[in-house]
Amino acid sequence: MKFSDKFKKNKGEAAINEAAQEESEKKKHKPDPKKLVGTISKKHIKNGSYSMAMAAIFIVIVVVINMIVGAIPSKYSQIDVSSSKLYTIGDETKKVLKALDKDVTIYQIAQSGSEDDTISNLLKRYKDESKHIKVEVKDPVVNPKFASEYTTDDLAANSLIVVCGDRNKVISYNDMYSTSVDYNTWQQTTTGFDGEGQITSAIGYVTSEDLPIMYTLSGHGEKDLDSSFKEDIQKANIDIKELNLLTEGKVPDDADCLMIVSPTSDISEEEKTEILDYLEAGGKAMIFSDYTQDDLPNFDAVLASYGVKRAEGIVFEGDSQHYGMQMPYYLVPTVNSTDASSETASAGSYVLAPYAQGIQKTDDVRDTVTIDSILTTSDQAYAKTNMQSSQIEKEDDDVNGPFDLGVAITEKLDDDKETQIVYYSTANLMESQVNQMVSGGNEKLLLESLSWMTSTDESSSVSISSKSLQSTSLTVTDYDAAFWKICTIGLIPGVFLVAGFLIWLRRRKA
Repeated sequence: MKFSDKFKKNKGEAAINEAAQEESEKKKHKPDPKKLVGTISKKHIKNGSYSMAMAAIFIVIVVVINMIVGAIPSKYSQIDVSSSKLYTIGDETKKVLKALDKDVTIYQIAQSGSEDDTISNLLKRYKDESKHIKVEVKDPVVNPKFASEYTTDDLAANSLIVVCGDRNKVISYNDMYSTSVDYNTWQQTTTGFDGEGQITSAIGYVTSEDLPIMYTLSGHGEKDLDSSFKEDIQKANIDIKELNLLTEGKVPDDADCLMIVSPTSDISEEEKTEILDYLEAGGKAMIFSDYTQDDLPNFDAVLASYGVKRAEGIVFEGDSQHYGMQMPYYLVPTVNSTDASSETASAGSYVLAPYAQGIQKTDDVRDTVTIDSILTTSDQAYAKTNMQSSQIEKEDDDVNGPFDLGVAITEKLDDDKETQIVYYSTANLMESQVNQMVSGGNEKLLLESLSWMTSTDESSSVSISSKSLQSTSLTVTDYDAAFWKICTIGLIPGVFLVAGFLIWLRRRKA
């Protein structure tokens, strides 16, 4: 055998031996399939257990968070983003609930799953605000005879029954929503939500033992109460009764307030005496007057006894910031903060007083009498005495202002009694159309004044206005209207015109 053949043979055997050795090494280090399966299974179990533990912890955290959020009062956990604040209760309601010392239960009559969300959310706010409020939903299918324990009427779904002890009041679902009909299309539209007003009124009713009574004087051509204002008074749990002094002989002993609304003929001497006797014994009165060409000496004598008198004629404003509708006799007076008007003044509400007389304070009045101005005109106001004149501008015979258009009068008496009188020089303050022009400002002021006189430790006269579901009116004075006209018609377009000219001039030079 040649050397070269022998070398090739030895080299081939060495390569074979080396390959066999490598294969042996691979087999030596190759894991056992059974052991490998066991290792992988343990790893998967370990990872799966970890994932399950994390999932369980996450679920527990979510449940705990939900429990915490559920325990938070709805006023903090639910934000009311509605434009008219349907689910929010106002400051007046909060005062009533804060002073509540009796347990009140509010039953919502509705089938399960058919509850009105707006009413339900509002009731949650009441419950959150006072520990004395309890809310329950009663399904008429499950409890068909429940409502009959309180009323014989067939209640609409989502009506409420407010109960405190032996007293109760039913709130019909239809009373919580106000509607209007378009007679062109005969379509009915929901225009307002009065849930808060009705519920707060009902709470006041069932928790008060003695509700105030207001008598309205009649027999002298007095102006009828506007229907909306009358409803607001009744919602404040004030009972309204008519009083004819000629037949009654005196103001009844149970009178909490006497209302005199713009008589067109004078009261008699005897009636004047009876009214003054009532006031001098610590009575309360809300008095309105309107311009009339007839003399009312006895009516004026009642006012004069408490230091005020009517100015001759009708008040016109010379300051465009204090009148609206481009009519200087549609007065927008300043609302001053008094015991009878502090909330209206602090809220910055506008008040509109058309065709008002001026109120002047007299000097010959008792030192015990205090007169506070509620509504005042500007210094540029004047009372036009010649009502036949065609001139709107001030004339020589006109009386210079400023004038009061509303005053609060008090007199301290013996035995801790106090006479309280609110006098406004125009009954047009009560008109619903006038009230709408100032987005409810008139209504707010009148109800606050009435509440000041009729609220006692035993009862609180609170009336919450209905919340409009329509666009609200924007109230501006003639001064503001003129200012924005100048801005939108002249100033803003002028700025753009000048800016455009400067840009054109700069490009032209370039």
